[in-house]
Amino acid sequence: VQLQASGGGLVQPGGSLRLSCVASGFTLNLYNVLWFRQAPGKEHEGVSCISSRDDSTYYSDSATDRFTISRDNAKNAVYLQMDSLKPEDTAVYYCATDSPKHASCRRGLRNVSDFGHWGPGTLVTVSS
Repeated sequence: VQLQASGGGLVQPGGSLRLSCVASGFTLNLYNVLWFRQAPGKEHEGVSCISSRDDSTYYSDSATDRFTISRDNAKNAVYLQMDSLKPEDTAVYYCATDSPKHASCRRGLRNVSDFGHWGPGTLVTVSS
């Protein structure tokens, strides 16, 4: 039972990246899925979430109008399209499911620790 985030890299300000979160050993669309990040010296920050019930999407203030979360059930994956990237987006990005608390997306954006299952993150560096 694993979650693997990938797709990070070095990008210039204003550029784009698409992160992938692939699940193995379980069906990802049964869960709310949260993308969160951790910048150096900072706490975990919820970025975006997609609901298992109806694929409703939720974004932090910093991600609104720049990031887009989506699912591909055939690939057992969730994606985060990040556009208009800024240096302050530099962080390690993780994906997580709402296991075991079954927390809502709204709650997960406020309190990342309520989403208890995540795997290795992927580093995003935004720099010229």
